[in-house]
Amino acid sequence: MQPYDDLSRWTANKLDAVVVGIDYRLAPHYPFPAAHEGCVLMVKFFLQDKILEKYGVDPARICVSGDSSAGTLATTASQLPQNNPEHKDKIKAQALIYPGLQFIDSLMLSHQDYEHGPILSREMAIKLASLYLTEDTSLKQAILRNKHMPEGSRHLFKFVNWSDFLPEEYKKNQIYTEPVLGKLDASYPALLDSRLSPLIASGPQLQSLPLPYILTCKHDIIRDDGLIYITRLRNVGVQVTHDHIEDRIHGALTLTTPPYNLHLGLRIRDKYISWLDKNYKSKVHLSSH
Repeated sequence: MQPYDDLSRWTANKLDAVVVGIDYRLAPHYPFPAAHEGCVLMVKFFLQDKILEKYGVDPARICVSGDSSAGTLATTASQLPQNNPEHKDKIKAQALIYPGLQFIDSLMLSHQDYEHGPILSREMAIKLASLYLTEDTSLKQAILRNKHMPEGSRHLFKFVNWSDFLPEEYKKNQIYTEPVLGKLDASYPALLDSRLSPLIASGPQLQSLPLPYILTCKHDIIRDDGLIYITRLRNVGVQVTHDHIEDRIHGALTLTTPPYNLHLGLRIRDKYISWLDKNYKSKVHLSSH
């Protein structure tokens, strides 16, 4: 957690911001939806007028952010309060750094291109994803084969069909192949849940979201999640600020502190902070994970 603690302190000083880091519960001891529920509960608590006033937060400049799996949590934490009149429109922005946004298809082109990493391999990503739902290793094996989705879930494939959403440069003349249905004996209803895969949110849900900033990296196993989400948002008229970095990798944001202090992480940090600085400087409340 050291890189995130340093990032939070650096952000607070750089932007004169109030920064809240959520230490959410971790799987497998606390499986889905514990992490999600903890983040949503914390966001709702902090959005209370008396709490904002207590910490000197400008209610017009509240942003939720996260990277990687925490990007998933930041996305869902941004989506759900919009359905609650008490919290609607209180979150003004969401900043997602190479977010993971779907459990539906485990053979996206970026999954194939970066099967062995760098940093995050396909097998490790799938192991962590499956442990979020269960310690039963049969789910991991099914996801590795892309045969984990249950019967009746084909309607979700249109949200992850990269042939409809990815830039031409990443398609490489390949043809999209759907996951195989109904091969997993165990039942996991969470696989159909938008809290697990916020990429499947409806068009109207996407239109009601806070202003999005999304950063993606070319050399990243979950690159396509972010790229598809950006296209979906733009298709329904949402203005998205997108930074795509060709020479960066997944997890680079964790390499900004000693003994690393690597430029590949510092550049991501600086782009992200620059966007916040431009749009939300002075008394920002940034909820980061």
